[in-house]
Amino acid sequence: MRARPDLERKVTQPYLKFPGADRLKTLPDGLYLHFSGRAEEPYVDILCIEACSTYQNLLDKRSRFAPSTGSLLAVCPVEWLMQPGMPGNNIPRWRLIRMLKREPREPLVLPVRDARVLFALKPTHFRGFMATQTAHAHEFFCPVDALTDGNAAKNPALRALLARASAAANFMELPEGPGSGRRSAQARG
Repeated sequence: MRARPDLERKVTQPYLKFPGADRLKTLPDGLYLHFSGRAEEPYVDILCIEACSTYQNLLDKRSRFAPSTGSLLAVCPVEWLMQPGMPGNNIPRWRLIRMLKREPREPLVLPVRDARVLFALKPTHFRGFMATQTAHAHEFFCPVDALTDGNAAKNPALRALLARASAAANFMELPEGPGSGRRSAQARG
């Protein structure tokens, strides 16, 4: 689910924070949330997009998502949850989040289970970084022009990069549904 930027910008958008912090928030330039489907196991997986105009800006933004930073929480304000989740559809976002069973009265605060980050760099910074640095497993890089191009959604190289950024890309195959691995093993046994 797209969380940032909200094109309408009518309400406070979701943000990230460290547990116990009440002032420092991380507001990624782009944020997509994938919510748990089970109320008994609440979490959110995130894909952040960070546009970096300088090397210093890149280093600052990379540090926010470094594996050593520990826990992150995603905060979804009530007002955002009550807004429609898709253009042209009046269904509020909270109804599209399967783990929520009733209308929220307070912000939805969830632990981040998995974080992937796409850093968009100026072309010269992208080439320099690519030639001299190594990306962490959760980091992905592209020239900012690839994102701002009017045909970005159709760019095959960008689409392939985003496909690799998916948590599903880490597995050789995916189960067909809950419990399907157990049934297959029983059927063979």
